[in-house]
Amino acid sequence: MALLLEHEFRVLPADREIETGPFLDAVAHLPPFFDCLGTPIVYSPVKADLAGNIKKIRAVYESNPTKFKTLKNILEVEKEMYGPAWPKTGATLALMWLKRGLKFIQVLLQSLSDGERDEENPNLIRVNALKAYEIALKKYHGWMLQKLFSGSVYALPYKSDLLKALEKGKDVNEEETIEKIHQFLAKATPVLDAIYDMYTKMNAELNYKA
Repeated sequence: MALLLEHEFRVLPADREIETGPFLDAVAHLPPFFDCLGTPIVYSPVKADLAGNIKKIRAVYESNPTKFKTLKNILEVEKEMYGPAWPKTGATLALMWLKRGLKFIQVLLQSLSDGERDEENPNLIRVNALKAYEIALKKYHGWMLQKLFSGSVYALPYKSDLLKALEKGKDVNEEETIEKIHQFLAKATPVLDAIYDMYTKMNAELNYKA
């Protein structure tokens, strides 16, 4: 799939340490995913947030690639650097929000690839998008953002149009495209799970609402 497989995630190593540079290269092409969902008033800010957080993490990484070789290095160094202000600061905060945006993408695609759908309207993706929002973002959003998203599901593209958009406009064979989604998820999901586990183990997760 043109969009998702342009820069694949590396296979997660046995020690589950994620190298920052290759990770940033893999996620840098993902913000345009939200263009595929239409409804600019809802998804353009999400896209901009994703891109902005990638930029913040990259700036920290490029300031000292050796010091910040892995994502865990970033959290460890910033924890010592910022003291009581951590984790609500720096690249730690940027990665916290980035992983939530990536989780939304991952759950939506997993739901599609698992064949979850509204049986009465099988070409709609509302079921998939609502599941992704519930799991990845809803509890971090205030009432107004939640209402905005709930309304946006009625303007989502058809499943067939989403798959075509992910192929950058090429005609698609649904089975082939779903197989490419599987390929993307096989590498992306373990990496994302490892980031979530890292935040839990380091007590870096925050639950305040945006």
